Amino acid sequence: MKIDFANLQYQHELYKDEIENAILKVARNCNFIMGNEVQELEKSLEEFTGAKYAISCSNGTDALLLAMMALGIGVGDEVITTPFTFIATAETIAFLGATPVFVDIDEKTYNLDSTKIETKITSKTKAIIPVSLYGQPANMDEIHKIAQKHNLKVIIDGAQSFGSTYKGITDSALGDISTTSFFPAKPLGCYGDGGAVFANDEELANKMKSLRLHGQSKRYHHKYIGMGGRLDTIQAAVLNVKLKYYPKDLLLRQEVAKKYTKALEHKSNLILPYVDEKTTSAWAQYSVRVKNRDELQEKLKLAGIPTAVHYPMPLHLQECFAYLGYKKGDFPISEIVSDEIMSLPMNPYVTDEEIEHIVWKL
Repeated sequence: MKIDFANLQYQHELYKDEIENAILKVARNCNFIMGNEVQELEKSLEEFTGAKYAISCSNGTDALLLAMMALGIGVGDEVITTPFTFIATAETIAFLGATPVFVDIDEKTYNLDSTKIETKITSKTKAIIPVSLYGQPANMDEIHKIAQKHNLKVIIDGAQSFGSTYKGITDSALGDISTTSFFPAKPLGCYGDGGAVFANDEELANKMKSLRLHGQSKRYHHKYIGMGGRLDTIQAAVLNVKLKYYPKDLLLRQEVAKKYTKALEHKSNLILPYVDEKTTSAWAQYSVRVKNRDELQEKLKLAGIPTAVHYPMPLHLQECFAYLGYKKGDFPISEIVSDEIMSLPMNPYVTDEEIEHIVWKL
């Protein structure tokens, strides 16, 4: 048996006719940038998430940049975030000349530990960026309390969590600005790069719309220093089709996760994912912890079972962040989890037979 990690080919086959016709329509209309499909997608995203404003953009990294640029974050500012995430979360902070300030993670959810945030707040702190890692939002009640107390903004990095909820609210509507990614392997993915930002504040939304178009107020008139951050029309067309079926795909992801958990409960060598009762996860990954990871990955590979490590080195130990002065031991939980975490094949179409095969080999 050979198992596909994300099974994008199978998903394409399911929606092939609709998706290919949507792409062909864009090609025939030759409206490749900011075509009607983009506006259609943004309206559908607003309806799906409950956010007042959805602004599509070029990718999840640019979504973070747009959010911080809209809030005026730059040189001399500090932004608190997690060291256990994809580099884009902290990379974008540094790119704008601000300083990433790391806070260790909760050992159960792997998200930013809200109890450790306040000790890192200074007069330079401007925002907190919690990451909804593996698809599950962080402890947003506590994070918002801290942010309000210290007059900070909250930007949610929801690159892995589109469609997840916290107390019944989608994480796209939980931050002052929330972001997501439509990278192909994400829970809702397009056929290239794509992303979006979400806000409930009209002024912030309008500023981000301008920033993604080089800061234009009208054609060739520029109010801000911005970027070329548009989502192209073909990607919007793909997402318009896939978004229709996304609620079903989310439910299927939940079912796959439940089956994994039930089948793996007896495995004493594994620490299984934990989902807080206040949240639902989009299950971008099903990640377990194991002591002998390298050995187990090789064993699974020989059995036709792909795995991945999200992420093998926390950000405070990355060479590019050496200038921040962190050292090994500064964030012990992130370091332990980085050494032990391993993601199993996760997509809406993992079969019972595949789960049985994976469990047998673990």
